[in-house]
Amino acid sequence: MRDVIRQCIAPLEESVLKLEEGRPTANDVTAVLESLGLTHVKLASAQVISLLDMLADGITPLNEGIVTSLLRLCEAHKKFLCSLAGVLDQPRQAAVPGIEAALAAEAVRAETQPDAPAGDPQANGHGPAVPATSSDLAEAQANQALAASKQGITSIRVPTERLDSLIELVGKLMVTFAVLSQSGTRGATLSASTLAELDTVITGLQNQVDAIRLVPLKQIFLPMNRLVQSLSQKMGKKVRFTITGDELALDKTIVESLNEPLVHLLRNALDHGLEPPEERADKGKDETGSVHLNAYRKGETAFVEVSDDGRGLNAARILQKAQERGLVEPGQALSEQEIIQFILASGFSTAEKVTDVSGRGVGMDAVANAIRVQLGGDITIENLPGAGSRFTLTIPLSRSVNEGIVDALVCRVGSELLIVPSRDVLEIYAPAPHDLVALPDGSETVSVRGQIFHLLRLCRHLGLGDACNGIEQGLIITVRMGEVSAALLVDEVLRQQQVVVTGFTVPVQDIYTLPILGFGMMGESDALVLDIEKLLAELTAGPQAQPAQP
Repeated sequence: MRDVIRQCIAPLEESVLKLEEGRPTANDVTAVLESLGLTHVKLASAQVISLLDMLADGITPLNEGIVTSLLRLCEAHKKFLCSLAGVLDQPRQAAVPGIEAALAAEAVRAETQPDAPAGDPQANGHGPAVPATSSDLAEAQANQALAASKQGITSIRVPTERLDSLIELVGKLMVTFAVLSQSGTRGATLSASTLAELDTVITGLQNQVDAIRLVPLKQIFLPMNRLVQSLSQKMGKKVRFTITGDELALDKTIVESLNEPLVHLLRNALDHGLEPPEERADKGKDETGSVHLNAYRKGETAFVEVSDDGRGLNAARILQKAQERGLVEPGQALSEQEIIQFILASGFSTAEKVTDVSGRGVGMDAVANAIRVQLGGDITIENLPGAGSRFTLTIPLSRSVNEGIVDALVCRVGSELLIVPSRDVLEIYAPAPHDLVALPDGSETVSVRGQIFHLLRLCRHLGLGDACNGIEQGLIITVRMGEVSAALLVDEVLRQQQVVVTGFTVPVQDIYTLPILGFGMMGESDALVLDIEKLLAELTAGPQAQPAQP
């Protein structure tokens, strides 16, 4: 029920946010007020009614405060409906006054007794005062917005025509299967034509299932708006937050994985990027800073950008911190682009003090890990001309290989068949003996068209044979995930085909340390799917991470 309520309120929030785009007409404002029920509110004061009429008629111009208040009304509607349904996460206790009531009482006390100190329990003769401030309210709203942004996607809207197409494809699949099972020995022609039809149906079925998993980015972008507004109020900064490209639809797993990195980037943009209003005024800037969240797609790659017009990244300070941590040698010549990449290092932070917003040294490390490891993408950082900075997330749109139908290479290592997901493969190369170089620590490298890769003999690494064939008798498969790459030596690459990957019914990964992702079903034979991410992690960790040799 909570998801249904959220889907009902989402169009209201979207209509409110559209008021900030361009110059809304009086009809646009009236439509929003009618949706929120403000045009039917019965108030005793004619002056208050006139204020609403002036807003509806376009006499009162829209500003950020009005838009923020309308968004809070949307949130109030959501809480009210969740209360009616009995699914409110943290119901408000009627016996305890809330922060809003405390602020109202403090405002009345300040007007009636301006000389009384704040929080004086005897100021108005009504007992102890509630020690609440505007920062408390902003902090509560920020925490609430952050919690809302972390909620996963539990439901997906699917158009009825897409479901009809899916049901039709399933029906064709059943008919084709029946034809195959009843054909008997009536000839190869019937089987060949039926198999061709079966391939067409399965391809269409896979495309429809992939399309059903698509989720628009607005499902995570809309909560970001509330997060930015709440955090800016908490930090005392004026922010103009804009969103473009939220109609872009990506796979559900990608959208969920993007949520946490975007939260980190927006928090950093508000805390580190944007200056306080007085500092911006001294620099001749608009006191209201700008933060922009943009998403777009080029081919099979999606791009998500977070930019601001703040102070930008201080390359000199980043270089100083990098030298203190031993990440760069003193006197080493580096470009600005190379220097600012150091902020992605684990635990790196230039903050003078740790706050509950940033400065803990885990934000950018978590962003880089999520994008490069979980999504197989990358992150680029740049200072914009003039002022500000831009963080660009690059995400490949190929689906995760954790389960489902994936393209893969079927390889032979010794007497075993192994499956290598194609999304991680760069190329297949037939090496020569002179391409191999043995290192003093016992590891090996191989040169592939002039590029050096760490060599991993799968027969030895996985314990699949007492003696491995020479490098000239096998094939090299170069793989990459993020910035880490390696060369895998296999005995033979049999073919490339689509494989159905499924998880184990028992916790195999908890029992064995082998880099196995799951079980791959190929029809006439089955094989284990290699976990390239875990393989590369073991390779970069050093010899102590290698499994015991047989």
